[in-house]
Amino acid sequence: MAQPPTRNLPMRFLIHYEPFIRLACFALVLLAMMLWERRWPRRSLSLMRQARWPANLGIVIVDSVVVRLVFPVLAVGAAEVAAVRGWGLFAWLDAPFGLALVLSLLALDLAIYTQHVLFHKLPLLWRLHWMHHTDLDFDVTTALRFHPLEIMLSMLIKLALVVLLGASAVAVLLFEIILNATAMFNHSNVGLPPRLDRLLRWIVVTPDMHRVHHSIRREETDSNFGFNLPWWDRLFGTYQEQPRDGHSGMTIGLEIFRDWRATTLSGLLLQPFIKEHSAHSA
Repeated sequence: MAQPPTRNLPMRFLIHYEPFIRLACFALVLLAMMLWERRWPRRSLSLMRQARWPANLGIVIVDSVVVRLVFPVLAVGAAEVAAVRGWGLFAWLDAPFGLALVLSLLALDLAIYTQHVLFHKLPLLWRLHWMHHTDLDFDVTTALRFHPLEIMLSMLIKLALVVLLGASAVAVLLFEIILNATAMFNHSNVGLPPRLDRLLRWIVVTPDMHRVHHSIRREETDSNFGFNLPWWDRLFGTYQEQPRDGHSGMTIGLEIFRDWRATTLSGLLLQPFIKEHSAHSA
């Protein structure tokens, strides 16, 4: 059984400073991607950044406040509670730390993939997930664009999985950092040499691979669900290599939201509550 946190100073350090560690990693990757896509953009943007970024960045603040107000403990804290009480599959199996760490990262990533598929296939969940796809352009800020209701539901799923697995706080923190970093990378409007892109697609989701998922064509929207590892899409038959219209010619977004509701913070927050026929007629 895992030792109480009072006997593990590195673990206590991670738990205590977890918000600062995550924020620092988030800010560094976000800034790096912003600079990269400004210097070497893959596509020309259809809108000025100032028309999209206030809403995309503003929703991050709303999501963060909502999560902190609603949940008394987040994923890393839940992992620490589970460790102290001996909850979860890995505690029951008395799995070695290294093995449990690797399996936790794989299981959490597979869960994110599965959740993403379900958010596309189930109408009510798709309505919550709309907001991520209604961005009219595709850049690093698109990675931050999720409705608070989806964020809360995702957090509930993540908390349950962390406890059921008995994933360590280190594994959960590492997964959160990796997922945030790779999501910002693969949503970025950056160009990679084709040969490098083909190589990287075997180990991580690349921007060209994930951009297909943000196509206005529904058959392309329902492909390339991975945020981090590309293996699940290949394994489960949801992988599509390129968009039909090419990366420069493809249209980003959804047909139902092509107005202010796709570019303003209030419009983003209202999206799940708009009747689909009203959205089409707007």
